[in-house]
Formats: sequence, C-alpha cells, structure tokens
Amino acid sequence: MGIPDLSASVFAMKYAILVDVGYLYAAAGEVLFGARERREYRVAADELIQALQKQAAERLPGELLRVYWYDAAHDRVPTVDQRVIAALPMVKVRLGNLNKQGQQKGVDAQIRSDLDALARHSAVTDAVLIAGDEDLVSAVEAAQAYGVRIHLWGVEPSYGSNQAERLVWEADFVEVLSADLLRPFVRQANPLPTSPSQPSTPTPAQVFAGRPAAATSTRAARTPSPAGSALSKLGPNRDTVEEVGEHVAQKWILTRGRDNVRDLLPGPILPTVIDTELLIEAEKELGHSLRPYPEARVWLRDGFWNRVYREFDLAERKSAK
Repeated sequence: MGIPDLSASVFAMKYAILVDVGYLYAAAGEVLFGARERREYRVAADELIQALQKQAAERLPGELLRVYWYDAAHDRVPTVDQRVIAALPMVKVRLGNLNKQGQQKGVDAQIRSDLDALARHSAVTDAVLIAGDEDLVSAVEAAQAYGVRIHLWGVEPSYGSNQAERLVWEADFVEVLSADLLRPFVRQANPLPTSPSQPSTPTPAQVFAGRPAAATSTRAARTPSPAGSALSKLGPNRDTVEEVGEHVAQKWILTRGRDNVRDLLPGPILPTVIDTELLIEAEKELGHSLRPYPEARVWLRDGFWNRVYREFDLAERKSAK
C-alpha cells in the first residue's frame, strides 16, 4: 500500500485578501489627487477588487479563498455601492460603524477577528493585508504564530510612509501598490460649479425653477407676487424629476434585486408603501420636497416605470395618475 499524496489536500496553499477600505481609499485619493475626504473622488470598487485579485494571483502560489472588504457605514446600514460589492463572487463585506465625524469604528476589530479565525482554523496559508494601522500588529503576530505568512500591501505614499512602522516590520513580505496601478479605478468627483451662470449640475433651486438661476430677474427675486414666488409658480422640471425616478429604480434593482422589483409588475400602480418610499428617495436626491407638486409625483413614477420596463424588456408607458 503506497503512501497517500497529501500535497493536494493538507498542504494545499490558500490565501485570503483582507482590505481596510478606509486606508486603501484614503491613501489612493491622497497620492492621486491630494484629496482629504472620500467625497472628493469616486472608486470603481468592483474593477479595483478584480485588479487586486489579479495582482495576488501573479505573486502568490495557491488558491484564493476570498476577499474580505472592511468598510464602514452609518449605523452599519450598507450603501448602494457596498450592496453591489457584497453581491460580487468570493467577496465578503464587513461593515463597521461610521460616526457623525466620519470616523470608522470597529473595522480594525473585525480585521483582527477574521485574521485570527482564518489562521487558527488553518483556512489559509497566506494572507494579503492591505492596511496601515498599528493596531493590527497583534493580529499579524497571532496569525504568524499559527504558521500564516503575512503579505502586507500598502499604497504608494505621496511622501514619507502611510503605514505604521511596526506593522511593516512584522509582515513577512511587503509590497507597494503603485499610483499607476490604482489610477484607472479612481477618479475625481465632479467639482462644484465655479460660475453661478453656468453650473455643471443643477442645484435644487434650478431644478424647481425649471431654468438656470441666473435667468431669474433681480426684480422678480426681490418682489414676490401675491400668488407666491416664481419658484412655486413654475414648479419642478419634468425631465429632472423623471431622471431621478429612473435613478431610484436603478438603485432598487441593484440593492433589492431584480426579483423583488419584478414583483411590482405589470404596474403602473405602485403599492402605497412603495410609492411613499419612492417619493422619499427622490426628495433626498433632489434636496427638496415634491409634495406641493402633484404633477411631479406623476413624472417621478413615469421615470421609475420607464427604467423598470427597460430592465425587463417591456414597452415604456406612463404611470397612472
């Protein structure tokens, strides 16, 4: 009887990728744009994750177990982007809390817990850690005690270092993610309009006036008519409201799933609860109430249904009034 071949089982090499998203995004924004806040840039997270997986496959032998994506959200309620990421194959989203000051809470503890569990249960032989906080040193040391090799990846700093020195010391391997590697997946957010007469995106006032703010005469602005201001007379802009309705539909398709949205068909009547949710979401997008404008609610439903009908290859039609 021959000796069994254990190379493909017990000694098989596996690795996980653990990403502190707060560190990755902040460091990328800093080196690429000198940005200080996440709202200053946008990240194509799904494409970035694929690039990180490819980078790991080229440098580590063995099989990828999964990507752990550590981010934060207010009250741990996932954003649209986070829901999209969570639906990706072999990606596990872990959420800490984002406080009112925009600070992440509980993310490091989740990284430590997962790294310890992976090492203790021999789920991986190697771990790629994309992070910079010194609080993770103890987790690195504990994982190494179980025989796991730690590959610390950091974003190219604009100057100095953006990772704790002790964390770098304790890692088995250290690699830098260059700005050129990250650049295709990170872009600057649209800047705020520099000229009131030529805004790049409509402000709530422009949306509800139905024309550029600069077109409003000084006299009209200073002398309200007996029937009310020009803003309330004109009401919202139909095209903009329909676009918002489409955007809400697209967001619901991504976050709630096609099957849940399909349950609303054939339309065009929306259940009262869903119709109210649509109104609330739209008002958040616009930054203004639609409730004084019954016609705007019709346009909102039109935009919503147009997007839903396109999703399911149905002819577009108008919602019921």
